[in-house]
Amino acid sequence: MHNTLTRKKEIFKPLEKGIVTMYNCGLTVYDYAHIGNLRAFTVADILRRYLEYKGFTVKQVMNFTDVGHMFEDVDIGKDRMEAAAKREKKNPWAIADFYIKAFLEDSRKMNFEEPMERPKATDHIQEMIELILKLIKNGYAYVVNGSVYFNVAKFKDYGKLSGNTVEKLRAGASGRVEFNPDKINQFDFALWINDPKHIMNWKSPWCEKGYPGWHIECSAMAIKYLAETIDIHTGGVDNLFPHHENEIAQSEAATGKKFVNYWLHNEHLLVEGERMGKSLGNFYTLSDLTAKNYDFNSVRYLLLSTHYRQQLNFTFKSLEAARNAVARLTAFTHRLMNVKGIGRGDKIRSLMSNVQGRFEEAMDDDLNVSAALAALFDFVREVNKLMDDKMLSNEEAEEVYTLIMKFDKVLGVIGRLKKVVTRTPGLTFDVILAKDERGISEEVKKLIQRREEARKAKNWKTADEIREKLKDMGIIIEDTTEGPKLRIKRQS
Repeated sequence: MHNTLTRKKEIFKPLEKGIVTMYNCGLTVYDYAHIGNLRAFTVADILRRYLEYKGFTVKQVMNFTDVGHMFEDVDIGKDRMEAAAKREKKNPWAIADFYIKAFLEDSRKMNFEEPMERPKATDHIQEMIELILKLIKNGYAYVVNGSVYFNVAKFKDYGKLSGNTVEKLRAGASGRVEFNPDKINQFDFALWINDPKHIMNWKSPWCEKGYPGWHIECSAMAIKYLAETIDIHTGGVDNLFPHHENEIAQSEAATGKKFVNYWLHNEHLLVEGERMGKSLGNFYTLSDLTAKNYDFNSVRYLLLSTHYRQQLNFTFKSLEAARNAVARLTAFTHRLMNVKGIGRGDKIRSLMSNVQGRFEEAMDDDLNVSAALAALFDFVREVNKLMDDKMLSNEEAEEVYTLIMKFDKVLGVIGRLKKVVTRTPGLTFDVILAKDERGISEEVKKLIQRREEARKAKNWKTADEIREKLKDMGIIIEDTTEGPKLRIKRQS
């Protein structure tokens, strides 16, 4: 994997054999997650899934930031949670609770694996205070007027992640942020902010009413739930500086140990070639996309299909292509359930061995998902040819299905399918059911029965009306020579 810290690809070796500790910078819960956020979380999910595919046990922690994250990431300014509370005329605790629940629902829909822990910053104030006390004791932090600052110049390795060394910061300090007379260096960052007027505040050893800086939060939670040294830390490139650089400085200054061995950063997401922003009218959440009749799996596929270190240009044309790709994989997987060929033995096993080798080689190369997908679709095309020629046996189809499900355990865009036969007397339907989707209700069964009766009576008007009603309910009926086949559309 490409390690931002060393600026090169390195063979991944965890600290403990078979165990991976991974921290992912989570959402600041002042608004809904947008598709740029979702790309970062999709990258983290794919990394976790592939590590598990390779046999590792992954201890994953993804936090919620619910205090201390400033706009423009500086110490003087508006806290995002405080701004959201004023915007929505609610207290910040209610704001955080609402957007955490919204994100957890998005996470479920995006088929993200659940982390070992999802800690909230405000539940870990004591851990932050204890970490700050260590930094003061070790000579890296100082107290002025009830606030605590990290003395960046004292940490000799500052800038090793981002390249923003103390010398560069000194040269560019003027005009970067509002002058703060309390700071030794203007590029020092706040660990604790004394502000009695702030809407969220806690008592500390330094002041009666204050709140933590954003950076100290992630260090405290990563150390508590994982270790003083962890294997992997992920996030978007926008977090590289100052957030991740400051995490390194404060964590290593407090513990005397290396904080993270491998840093992975995903590139920005663009929309139609531009940076995403509400003022530009190109700001999209998952709900915005599903309101346009795009399903969750298509969104996930699009977000994972471009290499994480490349900018991803989101367009509705590319989202449509992603939908078609998912439909092709789903149709292929369903087709495997209805195979009645004679089998080719060595041919199919050779194809399976080849695709597994190519898939793993691509994913082993810094999560090259696009190359892995190319191998997968080459395989789909070849197996489809065998099925067209009735040269794939049922037993071979089951082996192919198992392999596809193994790949999808990494990709997470198909979901396990199964054939369901309805118990409506005299009727049989092949039904696609995917993860998290409902079965056939009694109401739907009765409508199907009525439609079949209308068709037998050649009452085409009624049959068509029922078909449209079922379609509105997410049920698609295909009339075939073998009888009607039913497809359940993925729910938006």
